[in-house]
Amino acid sequence: MTPPLCVTTLPPQEAYDYEWYRDRLTDRSLLEYSIAIRIFRAPLLAVPVGGRRRGGSYSVSHPRYAVAVREILEGRPGFPHLRLVSRSHPDRCDMVEWGDTAPRWDDAALGRFYGYEDAGMFAFVAEPVERRPKNQVEGVGGPLGQRCPSL
Repeated sequence: MTPPLCVTTLPPQEAYDYEWYRDRLTDRSLLEYSIAIRIFRAPLLAVPVGGRRRGGSYSVSHPRYAVAVREILEGRPGFPHLRLVSRSHPDRCDMVEWGDTAPRWDDAALGRFYGYEDAGMFAFVAEPVERRPKNQVEGVGGPLGQRCPSL
């Protein structure tokens, strides 16, 4: 069954994970250029590249949502090289990625890639996966450790 398409945008401060990024990004000015994307009821943040931040991602539970998110981000400053990444396993999410391709090795390298402060990066590495924001695939090797609801 194809899910209904309910994707809207909001100011960045309305994203459920706004404070999470605010507490970890080296360049907090990127939050001004971020966008909260709401799929159904949950607005989550898409943070642009800039400064130390070289890439980003937004995970979704269905390919239709990935296409909708890509269309929202297309042409916006800070979201270059948009691409869709399909799930390779039923327990993983589809994603929209932008910027450079994330390194697939240790968490510290990923933290630097995503522009996290050293203190924020160490907090991220120490934080249990289940306490991270639902769209947080930035770390722990990308989409590993995140489950999407079955549709």
